[in-house]
Amino acid sequence: MSTFIPESYKKKQVRDKKEADEIIEARKAKRDLIKKKREEWMNKAKSYNEKEAQRVSDQVTKFREAKAKGEFYIPPEAKVLFIIRTKGINKVSPKVKTILRLLRLRQINNGVFMKVSTATWQMLRRVEPFVTYGLPTRSNISELIYKRGYGKMNRCRVPLTDNLMIENSLGKYGITCVEDIIETIYNVGDNFKEANNFLWPFKLNTPKGGWVNKNHSFQNNGDWGNREEAINSLMKRMN
Repeated sequence: MSTFIPESYKKKQVRDKKEADEIIEARKAKRDLIKKKREEWMNKAKSYNEKEAQRVSDQVTKFREAKAKGEFYIPPEAKVLFIIRTKGINKVSPKVKTILRLLRLRQINNGVFMKVSTATWQMLRRVEPFVTYGLPTRSNISELIYKRGYGKMNRCRVPLTDNLMIENSLGKYGITCVEDIIETIYNVGDNFKEANNFLWPFKLNTPKGGWVNKNHSFQNNGDWGNREEAINSLMKRMN
């Protein structure tokens, strides 16, 4: 005696099989696309790293040439700052709180990149006792984005584990992978604003060994204020 199978169940089986086949096809298409683009991404990373190595080499050569001539070589001014919030909300005036929100520093140990400009320096002067900042190197920017980078998609915090996701969000600005984001941030490219807004504020650890003294400036053996190149050692302790 044959088992009776309702018509509705048969239709459901056909639907389920069609959906499963579509998922398999979509996954295969994505794998093929990633395989095709992987070489492009690797070439970009190689090109950027070679360009940075050449820049460092040229700078060393210029320093040596200037020293040999008894002159001074002044390197180009840095283009980007990394800012870290060091204090909480206690005793924060409304104006300072507003500026910290504009900087997207809503929590202790949050960090963001900012373009070096007159407006940035003016804002930092107003909130200086609550933040520390300095000039990050490209290697530190790269390490930070790869280790703690999250993007903003549909108001959600998404880890930067998929270059296709980056391309879907920033492809119209010519940014298709993590290396493009690093290069745009470090050199403050034409689409710095879009790339920086795409990055979620970095959630860092408390520095290894702890803070020194949050009530004093860095110049007075404390924590807040301008660290210039010394921000790089702090970033490594907090990453």
